[in-house]
Amino acid sequence: MSPSLRRALFTGGAIVFFVALAGATYQGVATALERRQFPHPGRLVDVGGHQLHIYCEGNGAPTVVLEAPATAMSSAWAWVQADVAKITRVCSYDRAGLGWSEAGDAPFTPEAVPTELNALLHGAEEHAPYLLAGAELGAAYASLYASRYQADTVALVLVDPPDLFGSNRRSTAATRFLMVSPWLARTGVLRATRTLTNSAAGLPQPAAGALKAFLNRPDHLTRAARELSRWGDTVAMADAAPQRQTLPVTQVVLEGSDRVALLADRKDAQDVAMAISRAVAVWRARQPR
Repeated sequence: MSPSLRRALFTGGAIVFFVALAGATYQGVATALERRQFPHPGRLVDVGGHQLHIYCEGNGAPTVVLEAPATAMSSAWAWVQADVAKITRVCSYDRAGLGWSEAGDAPFTPEAVPTELNALLHGAEEHAPYLLAGAELGAAYASLYASRYQADTVALVLVDPPDLFGSNRRSTAATRFLMVSPWLARTGVLRATRTLTNSAAGLPQPAAGALKAFLNRPDHLTRAARELSRWGDTVAMADAAPQRQTLPVTQVVLEGSDRVALLADRKDAQDVAMAISRAVAVWRARQPR
């Protein structure tokens, strides 16, 4: 190798190193500021060795429980939750390792999601009956919960539920990108390019800021990538999960491929909130007076 080539390689390596160092510093400072700017709005509840975040508003029965789409968190439901809280109790939460929730020591498994949610609801003293509403991958988790805890669940609202072989299956390219996104986040690339955060732009503050912050966080993205890696298993389990024959199930179909952006759109959020409100009204009408 010639001296000039060695110098060029050394110079190029030094530039890459300092750019990565600057990006990591930028990421670290921004994350520290965001931790103070966006504290969790709800409560942290122990579910057995780690804590999950839950945020509830409103009063009345049934209690509506919101399951966020893949890569998202409780803040993605801001529009919907505000609307539903006008008529009944409604809770959004962060699955383990997402948003403000701790990941715990156990590796991610789809089977653990409904178990931890049940522990969270009981620990937070948010009482049944529950109406589960889930968007995209969250719809699969909602179905798993309804199947496992049939006595507590009075209705399901599924927003663009995933189909194992259908058109709303996550693309391989999108999944692969999310797998490398934690590394891009650590070096500040995601934050600088706003690759993921545009999805949250339509939400009200502070929910939009909080979701944008976590879409730039390596820990959040790492757990989101693990969820996506089990997409097929999760959807297959949800499809096979037996449901109570009398359980009312409402499906809401929205246009578009970005589930977070769909919930951030005010009109789409109103449509989802209306579907939930109708399901609440139907359940109430059937209760003895």
